[in-house]
Amino acid sequence: MNKLRERIRVLMKSPDYRPLNKSEFARTLKLKPNERSELRAELLRLENKGLIVRGKKGRFTLRSESGAQGDKPGKQPQRDVKGGKKGGRKKSGNGALLIGNLRFQSSGNAWFYPDANDATNEAAGMDLQKFSRIFVSSNKTSTAMNGDKVMVRVDRIGPPEWANRRRGRAQKAAGMKPPEDEAAGYVEKIVERGMARIIGTYFHHGKFSHVQPDDAQIPDVNIEPVKKGDKDSPQPKPGQKVAVALTVWDNANSAPRGRITEVLGWPDTPGVDMLSIVHKHGLRSEFPDSVLKEAKAFGSEVTEKDTAGRDDWRDITVITIDPHDAKDFDDAISVQKMDNGDWQLGVHIADVSHYVKPGTALDKEAAARGNSTYMADRVLPMIPRELSNHLCSLMPEVDRLTQCCLMRITQDGKIKSAKFTRAVIHSARRFTYEEAQDILMAPEDEVAKRFPEEKEAITSMLHESWRLASMLRKRRFENGALDLDMPEVKVLLDEKGQPTGIEKSDYNESHQLIEEFMLIANESAAKLLKNKRQPTVYRIHEDPDPDRLNEYAELAKLHGYKPGDLTNKKHIQALLDKAKGTIEEPAIKIGLLKSLKRAAYFQDPLGHYGLSKENYCHFTSPIRRYADLIVHRALQKHLGNPPAKADRTPGPGEMAQIALHISETERTSAEAENESRRLKMLQYLHMCTLEKDPPTFNVVITEVRHFGLFVEAVDIQTKGLVKVEDLPPLKGGKEWKFEANLMRFTGPYEQMFTVGQQHLCHVAHVDMEQQRVDFKLADAQQE
Repeated sequence: MNKLRERIRVLMKSPDYRPLNKSEFARTLKLKPNERSELRAELLRLENKGLIVRGKKGRFTLRSESGAQGDKPGKQPQRDVKGGKKGGRKKSGNGALLIGNLRFQSSGNAWFYPDANDATNEAAGMDLQKFSRIFVSSNKTSTAMNGDKVMVRVDRIGPPEWANRRRGRAQKAAGMKPPEDEAAGYVEKIVERGMARIIGTYFHHGKFSHVQPDDAQIPDVNIEPVKKGDKDSPQPKPGQKVAVALTVWDNANSAPRGRITEVLGWPDTPGVDMLSIVHKHGLRSEFPDSVLKEAKAFGSEVTEKDTAGRDDWRDITVITIDPHDAKDFDDAISVQKMDNGDWQLGVHIADVSHYVKPGTALDKEAAARGNSTYMADRVLPMIPRELSNHLCSLMPEVDRLTQCCLMRITQDGKIKSAKFTRAVIHSARRFTYEEAQDILMAPEDEVAKRFPEEKEAITSMLHESWRLASMLRKRRFENGALDLDMPEVKVLLDEKGQPTGIEKSDYNESHQLIEEFMLIANESAAKLLKNKRQPTVYRIHEDPDPDRLNEYAELAKLHGYKPGDLTNKKHIQALLDKAKGTIEEPAIKIGLLKSLKRAAYFQDPLGHYGLSKENYCHFTSPIRRYADLIVHRALQKHLGNPPAKADRTPGPGEMAQIALHISETERTSAEAENESRRLKMLQYLHMCTLEKDPPTFNVVITEVRHFGLFVEAVDIQTKGLVKVEDLPPLKGGKEWKFEANLMRFTGPYEQMFTVGQQHLCHVAHVDMEQQRVDFKLADAQQE
């Protein structure tokens, strides 16, 4: 051990040591100016070895933080994780050190998701099924960015002290208790930067330039000078939006440095807002030349060589049903009623595995992306459009290659048999959901008259398909599946990406028909692979924590419901049934979704809670999900007509890594998709504020706080706030009284605003920077 390291060790282990930063270390140790660089290097070395920890304001402490400072790193004294005495003593964490990925919320706070396959986490001694995510407040994220791989130290288990106080005041009357499965921590180290970029506005002053990030939580980024003669570096103009990759940012109190990777354009240029989201989340907008070259090499048509050895379904009626604006068609169906009353259901899925082979440039790019991303104005496909929109897409009136799940189903909805084969189809008709719904809603004996242009064989099959699907749906809910489907609200855009209106699509029979057939095909694929002990990727949804369900039950009570025991799934579905068709139905369903764990990919078949299925995987969308492509490859050896040479499939260890990766890419895409739709909705609502006769929206009060009413506009699935100053004035200059324990505002003569009430509102103001909406009551007159 060198002398400086020994001096640092002695200082930090002294009883009167308090955390010091680099400058304070230098002054305390009385180092000369030429010795300070050695000090910085030594502190960095000790930090990287995990012997010391950098805390707030860059001050260092020994790794052992809970008692004897001389303990060896990692040998942490066990803390009381049960919370000690009754009465609200603050609950502490167990000091566990975990590695995983960080996901930021719009508030600046973050969720940390531990990597279940990491050896460090296995040794930490925490139940990662119970603590599947850990809260990190905005002031404890250090220099981490969205998607970074980080090391987090758990410093609290159980609810924070303020939650106990707030619940005791505002929700005690409802009997609500804080959940025990909460954990929180702080970022101790950035292990690996993610693909995310900082998006901001470029400024230039003399020889220096910087970028002001759109995210107010991040300080200005100093831009490193472009090397002389480097003509390939982006050359932005002041005021333009740019994407920045960090090069140095190891201290939250120092200015980050970075380099510009792309100039996005002027802020008001159409499409720049969406490009900002793409780069912010590290998504891939373009394909490398090598990937495009491979995709184009397949040509535009299915050849005789491609169809060799496949079941020929080209003379059998097969149809597709998709959204009206869909460009890629993954799935097609065929239904026949057998003489004995059984059904034969054929679910045909695009055989992407025929074209995308393991180890190719196409495969590596698809694996890196993990899935397609469907933003408000564009699609970032997993595979190039030459395949996704053409050769793999099950378009009508052309030959296409599929993997087919052929099932025999009894009259009461039980699967009698299921087999998988390679096939070639020639789709007879491409329906939109709206077209299929019109035919399904027409009496069968009137279909020919109402739709004379449609072939009778196809319309008859549609009605037969619904008879089968409705039986499957009924059986699924009887077996404990939850009905969490909701209408989709979409902002309509013009050619410049500007909002023009709102479109709402109901989740009706045509949607349900396709859903049931895809679910049963997915389940059949999972059963076969499990029985064959074939390594693959499963779709799992773990059972929820009872504390979360109990908290949700109390929330439902505030809306006027009697939820019963929600650890019993029948009671959950009964609650959903009661809320069906009411204005608070979205709030009830969204509240339940928040109390459930997130579905993910995993290498073992742990079952799916929401669907109530023991075995489940994703088989039906290989154009847009890498998980499905893995499943298709895993099935090749077990097809009725397997290819001459089956594709290589990963072993269990590699499969675990793939499952973790695609769970992360799915989460990243979902964040980007939601952000893009949220942005377009805010733009639309801002337009509403400028109209002379602004539209009104049905809202339900979801929470009451001292500063106003939190409401949700159910028709557009948007939350907002009615400020207390915007409540209708009372006669005689009286003021509304806030009753915290009952979560309501009251006035004279039994006037009241409370949770569950319905009102009509206008949009009063939209804060685009903070992404907040203020509403104003349109149906409340002066009292």
